Amino acid sequence: MKKSIYVFNNGALKRKDNTVVFENETDRKVLPIEDINDIYIFGEVDVNKKFLDFISQKQIIIHFFNYHGYYSGSFYPREHYNSGYMILKQAEYYLSEEKRQFIAAKIVEGSAKNMLNVVKYYDNRGKDVGEIKENINQLYNRIVKCQNTSELMGIEGNIREVYYKSFEHIIDNDDFIFEQRTKRPPKNHLNAMISFGNSMLYVLVLGEIYKTHLDARIGYLHTTNFRRFTLNLDIAEVFKPIIVDRILFTLIGKKIIQKNDFDKDLEGVLLKEDGRKKFVEEFDRRMKTTIKHKQLGREVSYRRLIRMELYKLEKHLMGEEEYTPYISRW
Repeated sequence: MKKSIYVFNNGALKRKDNTVVFENETDRKVLPIEDINDIYIFGEVDVNKKFLDFISQKQIIIHFFNYHGYYSGSFYPREHYNSGYMILKQAEYYLSEEKRQFIAAKIVEGSAKNMLNVVKYYDNRGKDVGEIKENINQLYNRIVKCQNTSELMGIEGNIREVYYKSFEHIIDNDDFIFEQRTKRPPKNHLNAMISFGNSMLYVLVLGEIYKTHLDARIGYLHTTNFRRFTLNLDIAEVFKPIIVDRILFTLIGKKIIQKNDFDKDLEGVLLKEDGRKKFVEEFDRRMKTTIKHKQLGREVSYRRLIRMELYKLEKHLMGEEEYTPYISRW
């Protein structure tokens, strides 16, 4: 099975025959190219044209994160599954207000239901989130009444704002108080973890889109404009509650990540390198974890679930089967 490679140390990535070699003053690791799914670079790493040509031939994406752990960008090789037909279909469904609205509404419904299932799970285990559950339900019923994607984005934001209030009850740790959602920069420890986790999910979805006929530049809930990619942001909305948020609860609940795993300065709060390593380790483990898929009747990994979500969207765009988002059992 191919695996994701995470590089935290400084050094250089090079091609050596038919392998990838990472080396610095104290270490040298050889990685067979057939084993690599994608590469995440957090350290200061040098690459050359020979290496990038090699990686491009093998259709491997490299994701770059800066010193603070923020996503910088991706080396996105020439699309090998490029489909003029699919690009035209994506554009058709984007330019039609009705068709775009349908897909965007389904994404918000999937996101909301997965948030609701997380809250229900903890409500059934005695956490004080009953009122939050009811508030999400009320907002969910307003999705169908939205007239355009701007209204959908507004409802989705309202649902998420209510949903995040459940975190303090679920986590029950004074070091990880939510307060309110803050991004660049996050203002507290919990926001720092949410931002980092969301970035990891965005780039993973981007990598899965690359392996389909879809074009990552054309999204439906998020407006397609001068941003490089938007479809990955759409699909990530469905999976944030069941991937990123559950990882947070695990890492904090098991005290794997604690207050001393963060740096705080005038700009805000950020995960230290050791904290990012812990998060990435759990993220990688979670993406490999398999669950029983009701329709397929067999075990599939979370990474595979994301790819299947993209295939469902392809079928919708081709008029074969109406898109329905993945809903978790809890």
